[in-house]
Order: sequence, then C-alpha cells, then structure tokens
Amino acid sequence: MFDPFYPFDWLATQIVTKLLGLEIASHLGSSLHFFLYDVPKVLTLLIVISFIVGTFQSFLEPERVRSLLEGKRAFAGNVLAAMVGIVTPFCSCSAVPLFIGFLEAGVPLGVTFSYLMAAPMVNEVAVILLWGLFGLKVTLIYIGFGVGLAITSGYIIGLLKLEKWVEPFVWELQRSRQGMVTNDEDENNLEPVALTWNQRFEQGRFQSSEIVRSVWLYVVLGIAIGAGIHGYVPTEFITQYAGVNNPLAVPLAVVMGVPLYANIAGVMPITEALVNKGMPMGTVLAFTMAVTALSLPEIVILKKVLQPQLLAVFIGLMTVGIISIGYIFNALLL
Repeated sequence: MFDPFYPFDWLATQIVTKLLGLEIASHLGSSLHFFLYDVPKVLTLLIVISFIVGTFQSFLEPERVRSLLEGKRAFAGNVLAAMVGIVTPFCSCSAVPLFIGFLEAGVPLGVTFSYLMAAPMVNEVAVILLWGLFGLKVTLIYIGFGVGLAITSGYIIGLLKLEKWVEPFVWELQRSRQGMVTNDEDENNLEPVALTWNQRFEQGRFQSSEIVRSVWLYVVLGIAIGAGIHGYVPTEFITQYAGVNNPLAVPLAVVMGVPLYANIAGVMPITEALVNKGMPMGTVLAFTMAVTALSLPEIVILKKVLQPQLLAVFIGLMTVGIISIGYIFNALLL
C-alpha cells in the first residue's frame, strides 16, 4: 500500500543506522527513529491541512458563526454548535472568548456549551492526525463519540436551565448588546465583501503559518516525550498498569490528563507512543480528550464567567462522558 510518509521513514532510518551507527531495535535508536520520523510527518500534516481548512474557513467568520447559532433551541442547536466546533481549529482556551461572545449574543447556554466542548476535542487537526496515525476506523469512532459527548452534555445543561449560575456581568453585556440600536440604515444594509479565491488562499496560508508558528514547539516536545516512551518505557510496564486488565486505567488516565494542558497536535505523538507500547486505544484517547477538553487553564478561564455550581456540572459531565467513552472505545476495539 502506498505510504506518502515513506521518505520520512527512509531518511530517519538512514540517519539512525548509517550516520549514527545505531541499531533501530536499541533503546536510543528506537527513540531517535521515532523522533526523526514523526517531526516532519506531523508538521507536514499540520501545514497542509491547516492551509486547506484555513482557506475554506474564510467563508465562516466568527460573527457569521454567532449569527448562525443565535435563536437556535434545544437539540438542533446543540447539533449545529458541535458541527461548527469541528471546523473551528481553536484550543480550549481560545474557544472560551467565543463562548462568552455567544452568550452575549443570546445563544442559549446549552448550545454554547456544545460548541465549547467540541471545538478543542474534535477539530480538523485532531481528525487528520488521528487518521494519519491510527487509520479511518479509529478516527470515525473518535469523531462520533466526541461529537456525541458535546451534543449530549450541552443538551443536558440546556434542560437543567442553569443560566442563574452564569456570572451576572455576562447577561448585562447581553442586554447592552441587545439594547444597542443604530439609525444608520446604510450601515445595517452593508453587504459582506466577497473575497477572491486568491484572497482566500492567502488567508489559508496565513492561518497555516500562524498555527504552525504557535504549536510547533509543543509538537516537537510532544514527539520528544513520545520518543522517550517509545524507546525506553518497557511494554510490560504499560500493559501491567494501564492495560485491559486494570479496570481503573481509564479514570486514572483522565485524572492524569487534566493538569497537562496541550493542544491536540502536541498530545497526539504521546498518544501514538502509548498505543505502540500496548496501552488500549480507549484508555489513550480518554487521556487525550482530558488533556484537550478538560484542561486546568480552560477551567481557570471559565471560572471568570461561570459560578462554581455550573463549573462543577460542566466538569462532571465531561469527566463521566470521557471515562464512559474510554471504556466503550476499549470494548469496541478489542
């Protein structure tokens, strides 16, 4: 089968064996091969996919997203918000300002939460990296469970009517926004300026460069950690403490993932190394979801706009959902 990344594998092998004189099977040789192969592979995926998505995201500006979600109710709004989250490549901390903006614009609380949960966990970078590292089956299951978790959790929050636990200043901002009336009819009737394809390509190039510039260090560090795990952590250790025979492996993986803030591009190489060492896929992806969608920095930022009761509901729903997904994922992929 054709492997588009074969040149990276070949070059990494030549450097390790011919230039450095190491055996691929050795601890150091295995770690270096993993690092030298994954760095260009992951960065290439990031550059190409972020350019393509950035180009097509020129059709989906934040204000347009906000107007799209305004007035949506109940389940349909949750589904739409989760779908929008997939095509917006924001980490959890950059999704929070949009979360606040959506609430100010009158988007229902539960619908807004569906966006907040989906955006960092199931964006296009996650999809492409998963596909490149683990194949289509794992990717589709991950997307299905991630989107399902975002829709279900947001819908439950909407049913519980928890707006009283949002900080009052957010609703004051909403009322101020709704009360602003302009008499300038020309301004109200302005048509959006249509971009040419060259301008859209330029926007895609800019977004690609910005994403790579902001995450490349996390990617390299993640790959370095993954390389260390790949070369030096005994397989027996992983299977003993985080294998299928440990019923507490999934919740422990989630607890370990919460303090480790990273975007999906930085954590995926660690995921790959853990899977290669024998950790069950569901346990690894529960860890990945916790890192990207339930991180401490996100919780700290949300605390500024959510009262402790609502924050606890959000954390509880996400934790229970991610742990459940880990167990189900393991059962499906055994």
